[in-house]
Amino acid sequence: MKKVEAVIRPEKLQAVQDAMDGLGTSGLTVTEVMGCGAQRGYTETYRGARANISLQRKIKVEAVVGDSLVEGVVNAISGAARTGEVGDGKIFVIPVDDAVRIRSGERGDAIVRHLEPEHWGH
Repeated sequence: MKKVEAVIRPEKLQAVQDAMDGLGTSGLTVTEVMGCGAQRGYTETYRGARANISLQRKIKVEAVVGDSLVEGVVNAISGAARTGEVGDGKIFVIPVDDAVRIRSGERGDAIVRHLEPEHWGH
């Protein structure tokens, strides 16, 4: 199993959710985050004073998927989140040794996938 973490533009969240749902990913964690990368920040004027805003608002999407789905999930996120502009985000793939469903004690790949699309956000 792998944990796929993607930092994306907020307006691309629904497209990313739909793309991942179509692949059979069952769990998704979404967090509002702030950060800077190649996009850096921007300068804003407020009441006559200039302020440098260095952190951009982004969304972090996390999902643990089976090894066979990793490449498809990465491609789906890339395709759904891409605008071609600086600030589209990044994807990180991290190894996961095990996963445990707290309710039942089940372990492994079976708890991180579903058989039918869930249609998140519809």
